Amino acid sequence: MSVQAASSPPLQNPILLREAAGHIAVLTLNRPAARNSLSEAMIASLHAALDDIRDDKAIRGVVIAANGPAFSAGHDIKELTARRADPDRGRAYFAQVMNACSAMMQAIVHLPKPVVAAVQGIATAAGCQLVASCDLAIASEAASFATPGVDIGLFCSTPMVALSRNVPRKQAMEMLLTGEPVPAARAREIGLVNRVVAPGREREAAIELARKVALKSAYTIKLGKEAFYRQVEMSLAEAYRYAAEVMTENMMARDAEEGIGAFIEKRAPRWQDG
Repeated sequence: MSVQAASSPPLQNPILLREAAGHIAVLTLNRPAARNSLSEAMIASLHAALDDIRDDKAIRGVVIAANGPAFSAGHDIKELTARRADPDRGRAYFAQVMNACSAMMQAIVHLPKPVVAAVQGIATAAGCQLVASCDLAIASEAASFATPGVDIGLFCSTPMVALSRNVPRKQAMEMLLTGEPVPAARAREIGLVNRVVAPGREREAAIELARKVALKSAYTIKLGKEAFYRQVEMSLAEAYRYAAEVMTENMMARDAEEGIGAFIEKRAPRWQDG
């Protein structure tokens, strides 16, 4: 062994893996020893990957998965706690991390492509928030979900934003106030996940679901996803006014003309994604 090789630091595994499954990008959290906690670096890596995918026309969908027994245990509490020694007791750093995480979660919502979570194990706190922020979610029967911050004196306020937009209020409040884990089957009942599959099949099932959406017009999916998240924050009358504008705009698109024509002519549509 050369002196240079002996003195070189060992290569570290990347904390976020990216691979392609056809037109689907699979992003895999890769900090299994840390239960895939959302460290500052992990948040930044996820956000950068989403930004890179946004305008990549070859990618028509995204799956977020994880290695190891846990999907994500939420924020890296050890990383946060280490900043208690700062002159402001960590206040500025805590705000920086929480805002960065919130921006990353919103990047999922604003991505003009479907994002599917593949949950193989526990998803707690910001890990549960990550699942709730995705458009769709597939869970293993072995998965569970919780917002247990209340148990350590730290209410899951930012996870609450995504959770309360996915499940009914009473169920969200029960999770937030008790911190008790919700098994996969119950998560499906309350609308936190779409489907529950046998352990080990969640990633494959998530890719299959993303591919099913990817067969549609990319323009239509982009328009519809944006409209969905905007209208849910509006009053009923405002939502209908906005949706009528979106439908009108959609009707003028080439893909709508092609899709309607294909339907009438009983043939497969040829999308132009415009």
